[in-house]
Amino acid sequence: MERYCSTSKTEKMITKRFYKDEYGWFIDLPEWPGSKADLAMVMGADTLLDILSEGNTEVIIQFSNQNFENAEVLTKLRDDLDIGGAHYLTHHITIPMGELVLELWLCDVTKFIFGLMPDKIYLKRIG
Repeated sequence: MERYCSTSKTEKMITKRFYKDEYGWFIDLPEWPGSKADLAMVMGADTLLDILSEGNTEVIIQFSNQNFENAEVLTKLRDDLDIGGAHYLTHHITIPMGELVLELWLCDVTKFIFGLMPDKIYLKRIG
């Protein structure tokens, strides 16, 4: 599933499917020119998907570099100059036990999608 909606060159609203198999969580990104291993969600991103999926092996996430209604926010802490990508912090993602604050790393696939590593990524589970 892929939907891109853009109101300007810098704003992107994207919907993507994430799935979990015997190797972990992955983003469904058929246009990615690299290997499936590059699409793995690791270092906290897998934990976030475990929570958002509510125990399912698939979840559909809408995300943007601009705020939108009922979106959760990830804030960039720092770029990772050693392995690429960037480290992000969740802010008050509501879960059954309260609120989640989690540091996670997103790889350069994020840059492939947005064209850069955004300072903030807004996201919401839609399916």
